[in-house]
Amino acid sequence: MDDGQARERLVLGAHWGFVAFFAGIAGYHLVTLVMSFVLSGRFGGYDPLELRDVGPLLILAFLPTLVLGLGPAIGSRVWGQGLRTDFGLRPTWRDVRIGLACGAAALAAGYLLNLLLLAVYGTDGDDRTFSDVSPSPITELSGTAEGDTVWLVLAAVIVVLAAPVTEELLFRGSLWNAMGYHRLPSWVILLVTALVFAQLHGEAARTIALFGQGIAIGLARYLSGRVSAAVIAHAANNLPPAVLLFAAR
Repeated sequence: MDDGQARERLVLGAHWGFVAFFAGIAGYHLVTLVMSFVLSGRFGGYDPLELRDVGPLLILAFLPTLVLGLGPAIGSRVWGQGLRTDFGLRPTWRDVRIGLACGAAALAAGYLLNLLLLAVYGTDGDDRTFSDVSPSPITELSGTAEGDTVWLVLAAVIVVLAAPVTEELLFRGSLWNAMGYHRLPSWVILLVTALVFAQLHGEAARTIALFGQGIAIGLARYLSGRVSAAVIAHAANNLPPAVLLFAAR
């Protein structure tokens, strides 16, 4: 099966893609709202530098991101043919090669765009250069006690493995397939998914850098025709913050 046939197979039957996409977004905001209501004012006494106090809350903070993948997963099960068929979620060696190359490009794009933003706006804002949506909570905890490493490990696993899967199922999976089903040009799909990816992170100061990273990650889907390549690119992009976090301890 050539690349064109692979792409056609993935968008086949993707009429449910928008439903799955908006279901994932709705779940994300619903869980965020519920967590904000339930947890509001209940953790005012913890020390933010002590993971033995805040560790479970740190992991819980990733829950909305993990929920993003539920819409695509349920849609694929109910209306589709399963995650492997609908999204190409079983990686091949070609996916690995493309994903790693695009992940490196995403890191370079994020780094260079953040440097440009720092040069223009100075260092008063958010000056993190290698973080994505999920690494943000753990990058502030590099000075924690050695006995709390387990929480950092769990957070790093979510950042590097779980979050890329759920986010890519939503953006380069459901949303990409839905627009492909309606015959939008590939370059339009690439730009739109990157823009939505950047906006959902809710970090205004880093939107431009996230947009550049989204394009680089989206190229993995574009070149391979499979979501698994985008997952690998996203994971590669998220890996350095986790590694640097442990190296700084």
